[in-house]
Amino acid sequence: MVTLISPRSLFPPLSSKPTSKSSSFSKPVSSQSPKFAKPESPAPHKLVNRCQTVGRRRSMMMGGLLMSGLMLSEANLPTSAFALTSVFREYIDTFDGYSFKYPQNWIQVRGAGADIFFRDPIVLDENLSVEFSSPSSSKYKSLEDLGPPEEAGKKVLRQYLTEFMSTRLGVKRESNILTTSSRVADDGKLYYQVEVNIKSYANNNELAVMPQDRVARLEWDRRYLAVLGVENNRLYSLRLQTPEKVFLEEEKDLRRVMDSFRVEKI
Repeated sequence: MVTLISPRSLFPPLSSKPTSKSSSFSKPVSSQSPKFAKPESPAPHKLVNRCQTVGRRRSMMMGGLLMSGLMLSEANLPTSAFALTSVFREYIDTFDGYSFKYPQNWIQVRGAGADIFFRDPIVLDENLSVEFSSPSSSKYKSLEDLGPPEEAGKKVLRQYLTEFMSTRLGVKRESNILTTSSRVADDGKLYYQVEVNIKSYANNNELAVMPQDRVARLEWDRRYLAVLGVENNRLYSLRLQTPEKVFLEEEKDLRRVMDSFRVEKI
């Protein structure tokens, strides 16, 4: 048995037997079995490095588990769950008596010839405008003055074709009325909806003498949607234009714009 003596036991002189006072400062250590000795504590800086390493490993494991769980949840959810919902603003013209909603990212273009004009900043051929007749030149009492929706659709198409008349040689336009319908909105008023498709073709060499040298090529293919309403002795028309190639992608937003159009008494 080896006994460790407290320094305080040096005064008075050493004694072969530990006193009761010095026992509180001494700790017996076995000399027969070194393998049971308490291991030496690691240095402080090594302990800190080891804790940091373990912490990084745990963070990486937790991050991997979270990512794998997110991937599994995305794989089980439909694609529509991650689709962004379009944000709309409302435009109200209290002076002329109409209102509608339009996509928030669309920009207003001034001097376009219509009472109001908005355009998609990305798809430049996609836009909307509002026009109305002058009460001094025509007095509309209701949409029935235009006839049924089918007759109104023919008038709308003729107006489009008149606006697209061109003096260029070799230009040809193909048009088709897609749908015409009527509905009564939540304001109790009747509205007509008209959809038409117009294609424009132009010859690549309009001055060629031989017909085989004049090849017609498609310039543009567009969908035109119009909503008609009558109020204040005026015929109001909300007009939407979009390329056919993006119509299916934009249809939901365009339908929402059409359904939001209202005419109001002034």
